[in-house]
Amino acid sequence: MAQNNTKPRLLIVDDEAEVRSVLNDLLGDTYQCSQAPSAEEALAQLRERDYQLVISDITMSGMSGLEMIPHVKVVSPDTVIVMISGMQTIESAINALRLGAFDYLMKPFDLRQAEAAVTRALEHHELIAAKRRYEYHLEELVEQRTAELDEALASLEKAYRSTLKALTAALETRDAETHGHSERVVTFSLRLGREYGLGASEMKALEFGSLLHDIGKIGVPDAILRKPAKLTDEEWVRMREHPRHGQQILRGIKFLEGAARVVAQHHEKWDGSGYPLGLRAEEIDVCARIFAVADAFDAITSDRVYREGRSYEAAARELDEWSNRQFDPKVVEAFHRVPKEDWEELRQRSVMREPNEDVWQPLAQAMDSQLHAPLGSERLEFSL
Repeated sequence: MAQNNTKPRLLIVDDEAEVRSVLNDLLGDTYQCSQAPSAEEALAQLRERDYQLVISDITMSGMSGLEMIPHVKVVSPDTVIVMISGMQTIESAINALRLGAFDYLMKPFDLRQAEAAVTRALEHHELIAAKRRYEYHLEELVEQRTAELDEALASLEKAYRSTLKALTAALETRDAETHGHSERVVTFSLRLGREYGLGASEMKALEFGSLLHDIGKIGVPDAILRKPAKLTDEEWVRMREHPRHGQQILRGIKFLEGAARVVAQHHEKWDGSGYPLGLRAEEIDVCARIFAVADAFDAITSDRVYREGRSYEAAARELDEWSNRQFDPKVVEAFHRVPKEDWEELRQRSVMREPNEDVWQPLAQAMDSQLHAPLGSERLEFSL
């Protein structure tokens, strides 16, 4: 019995019992044969179990064999169909093949012809089944490989983030006044970017650009970066080169292309008065425009060693005052759409560690007076 179950299953469809019996006798020793006296009964059986092959007469009472073919293709798409007809016309054969039959037998036929037709049909069915198995296996492999690649990408991205954060932290040890600034401004930038409606790739650029915005300061000597007195004109020119230096450091790193634009343009201003290129309005990368507002919010609300951070309300007023001059007005509008409670929560989550050494206080005050203009002054500068 187990051996019989391995035989291919054939469904013989004919409204003449004698024809069904003859075909069953011819093929029954080699194949598992079932019979159906009508097209309707054949379709019912096909719904109940799988058949590799249907052998059907064309002319039957009720639904004809030709009419049955499209229904078979719907009910059992992989089942191969061989049609039988006593009409010796090429038109009937063409119609059968056009509708989806694989082969066509003319009555009368002998065992050799029937077996040859069945063999060809079953070989075709095996090709279909093999193709299905291959496609299914390929889909599984693709899904598995995609999952592996996604996992590897996530792991790599995590490693990138850790490396970049370590680099940023190392850079910030040179400037105690801005300790923790990059991490905070990333948090603020991402919340603002989400409110503004940035896409996934832009959010990545904003995240890494915010984290690395001051990486160009690697090229600024400590004598300038930590100078407690006012910078000379020459030193100021050197300091203002750090956006270009940062862009050059990131040049050629494919996944940081968007971040490099933020690094290069984070000191540009909406009215064109920024540096290094004097870009204005939408010439400035949108992520850099968003960063500028987040950076200002952090500078206004963060504690300094010589003063406490100012309130959300003070920051909001400052942003409004410089909207359409220093800041993109649409980004400022997005800032106001974020509930005050969200900003307060984000500020609490990213409270800056205060430096313990009093030696930093004169340095911080000197830098702040030079670069962070107070309310009502001609121009705001929130970071070097």
